[in-house]
Amino acid sequence: MVIVDSSTLIHLSAIGRLTLLKDLYGKLTVPPAVWSEVVEQGKNRTGVAELQAALCEEWLEILAPGNEPLLRSLRHELDEGEAAVIALAVQHQASLVLLDEVEARRIAADFSLEKTGAIGVLIRAKLEGRIGSLRVELDKIRTEAGFWIEESLYQKVLQAAGE
Repeated sequence: MVIVDSSTLIHLSAIGRLTLLKDLYGKLTVPPAVWSEVVEQGKNRTGVAELQAALCEEWLEILAPGNEPLLRSLRHELDEGEAAVIALAVQHQASLVLLDEVEARRIAADFSLEKTGAIGVLIRAKLEGRIGSLRVELDKIRTEAGFWIEESLYQKVLQAAGE
């Protein structure tokens, strides 16, 4: 099971790369809080129609976490979507969580959850030949999606990918 948070969906959708998630991971799971934030609250956002189509095509599913005490505890430090992603991942022993926020990634690590985010998805896509240029995609995610990447990380990622 691969569980994805709002940020990764929003940023990849903004640069037209949502289908990379399907190509790389097959089926994705989102908690209702993430669906609500991205699709219901973000009605005019790029990618909403693609996410609705993904749900209809069944490569995206909505699943609520069942561990309410854990969810309540996580909400003290995280927003609703991030807390739900981690609670769901712990409950179902997910193989991977897609999170971009630093604090959510730290807490996922505390639970020994495998994690990556939008940048990791783009790196994997580059390494698998699914995108031509990591630099182009990183520049797009910075400018078109408003995704903040520290310059040192930007350079390190490009170097690791051979660009």
